[in-house]
Formats: sequence, C-alpha cells, structure tokens
Amino acid sequence: MTLHIHNTLSGQKVPFEPTNPDRVTMYVCGPTVYNYAHIGNARPVVVFDVLFRLLRHLYGENKVVYARNITDVDDKINKKAIDEGVDISVITNKFADIYNADMAALNALPPTYQPRATEHMPDMVAMIEDLITRGAAYVTDDGEVLFRVAEYDAGSGRYGRLAKRSLDDMIAGARVEVAENKDNAADFVLWKPSKPGEPVWPGPPNPSTGKPLPGRPGWHIECSAMSEAKLGLPIDIHGGGQDLIFPHHTNEIAQSCAAHGHSDPAAYAKYWMHNGFLDFSGEKMSKSLGNVVLVHDLIKDYPGEVIRWALLSAHYRSPLNWTPELLEQSRKNLDRLYGLWQRTTHLQALMEDTKNRAPMDHGFYADNLEQARVNLWPLLDDLNTSLQMGANIEGVPERNSGLFAMASALEKGLTNPNSNPKYLAWLRASIKQAADILGILQQDPEDWFKQGASDDLTAQVEALLVERAAARAAKNWPESDRIRDALNALNVEVMDGPQGATWKVKGKA
Repeated sequence: MTLHIHNTLSGQKVPFEPTNPDRVTMYVCGPTVYNYAHIGNARPVVVFDVLFRLLRHLYGENKVVYARNITDVDDKINKKAIDEGVDISVITNKFADIYNADMAALNALPPTYQPRATEHMPDMVAMIEDLITRGAAYVTDDGEVLFRVAEYDAGSGRYGRLAKRSLDDMIAGARVEVAENKDNAADFVLWKPSKPGEPVWPGPPNPSTGKPLPGRPGWHIECSAMSEAKLGLPIDIHGGGQDLIFPHHTNEIAQSCAAHGHSDPAAYAKYWMHNGFLDFSGEKMSKSLGNVVLVHDLIKDYPGEVIRWALLSAHYRSPLNWTPELLEQSRKNLDRLYGLWQRTTHLQALMEDTKNRAPMDHGFYADNLEQARVNLWPLLDDLNTSLQMGANIEGVPERNSGLFAMASALEKGLTNPNSNPKYLAWLRASIKQAADILGILQQDPEDWFKQGASDDLTAQVEALLVERAAARAAKNWPESDRIRDALNALNVEVMDGPQGATWKVKGKA
C-alpha cells in the first residue's frame, strides 16, 4: 500500500513519492533552546517521530535521513545570556540537553542529524553571499542584509503559494523583523548587526567595501542553510507546526529557491506537512492565561507514553483539546493494552517460529506477517493516528485494523477454546507492529504497571500477594480482605489472571 500525505504546498492529499527511495529525507523545525519546551512544542516532535518510524518501516531503517535542528542563536537566547552574565552556549547547551531528554521520555527517536545554527555559520554566510550576487538580496546602510520579496514573487504569486495568500495580504499582516531601510515592506532580514554584548560572526562581504559584515543571521536563513547542508535539495518532506507556514516556511522557500535560481517552490521541498495547535478548553496556551504546560513537569506525573498517546489521539492536522481528562483516558487505554500484552506473552513463541502462518479464513488478515501492512492503512492515509489507535469503523473493509479493534479480537479469541493459537499469535504480532510505529507498548508490562516502584515496595507487595494467595486458597476471606486493604494503602491494584495475580501502582489523579 502507498503512503498518502496532505501536502500543504498543493493543498491536496497525494501519494508520497520520494526523489530517491534509497535515501528518503525529512526536515522538521526544532526548538529555540532558551527555556523548557511546552506541550505544544512536543506535538510536532511526536507526530513526525511517527512519520519517521513509518518511513523506516516502508523504506528500511537505513534509508531514511531525518534532520531536526536546534536554534541556538536568537534574541531571547541573547537576552537570557546577558541577564545571567554567561556565554550563550551555557544557556543553549543546558536547554538542548533538557529538551532531548524530555523528548526521549516521550519515546521520540533521535533524528539522524540535529544541526545547530552556530555550527553552520559558513553555510548561512555563503547562501547570503549568493543571494546578494544574484541581486535577490541587498545591504542596507546600517549593515543589514534583506531579501527582495517582490522581485522573487515577480507577480507570479509563488511567494504566497504555501500560505495560500497574496503578497499584499501577507504584507498587511506580516510578522517580519523590523528594518528601517527596506526597499519593500515585505523584505525580511537575512543578516543583521549584533547589539552590544551579543555574539558576533563575520558575515557576507559588503559589496561596497569587500569587508565582511559583522553580526548574526536572521531566523529563516538558518533552516535553509542547515537543511540543505544535511539533506541536499530537494528535501522530500519538510514539517513543522501550522504557525510556521508564514513567515518562516514561506521565507525558507523563497531564499532557498532564489539562491539556486529555481522558480518552482517544490525545488526546495517536495512535500510540506503541518500539525495543528493545542487548545486548552477552547483557548490557546499563553503565559498571560497561566495555562502553559511544560513537558518537563508533565513527565514527573505521567509516563511518557501516556503523554504521547494523548498527543496522537487526534489527527495531526486537527486542533487537539488538551485536558486532564485526556491524559487520564490515555492512561486507561494504555493500561488495557499493556494488560492484554501481559496476558498473551505465551503467544510470542509461536510467532518466533517463522514456519507458523495464520490461516486465510479470517477476513482481511493476511497469511504472514510481511503482508500485515494492510493493518497500517490508517497511518498510510495521511498519518491518521487516531484511527490507527481506534476501534471498528463500520463501512470500512479493513475496519478491524485499529489497535483496540485488534485488541478486542485478541481478547475474544483468548476466551474461545476453538481459536487457532497461530492466528492469535499473528494478531498479537500485528498489534505490536502498529504499536511500534506509534511508539507505544515499548516497555515490559510489569515495568509499566509498577511505574518505577522501589525495591522495598516491590518486595512488600510481592510478600502480601503470597499471603493473599494462601488466604484465598484457604477461603480465609477476612484475612484476604485485610491484605486487600493493606495493598490499597500502598496505592497498589491487584489484577487476577490465568497466570496468577499481577499488580500495578494506581495512576495519579
């Protein structure tokens, strides 16, 4: 089956065809590292991590190259460094490390490359110099280098093609960096002088003097230079949040195409994907409303997979209403899947025997695991994670492909003495295949339910379970009730199953 994605550039859902199937490339705009990442920052990380995993599944793990940058020079970084009296690297290294650790806690795989802006100054300077030489950029009297937007657009409308807006409309609502000496209101900064106390790099040569312009890059040129340096052009997929469509991604396209003399925006990136915003009871997250939720704080109260499930519970292009109830439901969903996983470990050995194949009389189910890709059709249909995690969808031939649909089928099969164990084993493996691409069910079930319980708590609970089993065997119900109360006092829930009793630490409210 073919992957289809919604291409922001064309405004249509189209088949994905990489330039080179042996080297599929993806670039996603990463964080500006001056503070902790909030939950809205985590949504593109998790969304495009699923896409990264899916592409690796489709094309091969070593054939997908994923770059997600670090912006480590910026006005906010400079201000924080000056306020604290330290070099910007002290700020950026600290928060880049925290960011990577927090995203790893959400089961996000590390990208192939994580370029930093400060490591690619020569690439940025060379690109800006090319733009000046081509007449696509100009130097102002105060040492700024600006991009000529009107000349690039040339009345063709290509500048606003990604944003689906005219140049005049974008000028009216532009969020561009202020420059007093602009030739045109839409022109944006490629290079600018550093303020006192800020870091300075030698920039492109001033055509009038031949001397390098001291200063630092604008935001947009950073991603153009880093993406080309790591991936080459054209990039297959360029991703990010919807808020980046204009001006950031619009300006990336313009300067990258102009630097190479291309007229087609697709010459920079063939497919553009943008995730929707997070809402908080109908409001956007903001400091003024006091509803900023930091990933660093959330992972102290919830397992990373719970947060990940919540972020994937809506289609990536749709808004997602972030609530405590969403997190609690996500925990319950994962508890159910991990419980099923724990009860079916005996089926694993059957799938490890490659000679075992599921029978062909089970609807759409294939006769071997390689053909189980049909179970991934929701992800192949524009990365529909909510449908991939869901239950049966009436009227859809492959309606049983959602995780909960397959889980229900497996649970039903476990209670049917006539079920073919090879089929059940295959079904379990199909669940795992989809879960691996979604980045869930990545823990041992016992570890999941114990949630990092200490050795002392584990020993105490295990001893109580032995006493409970003896009391129940002797039908000593008062003693069994006493042990149940003792376990409740330890915030432990007992789950009885065919293989005996297991336990979990109860979720935090």
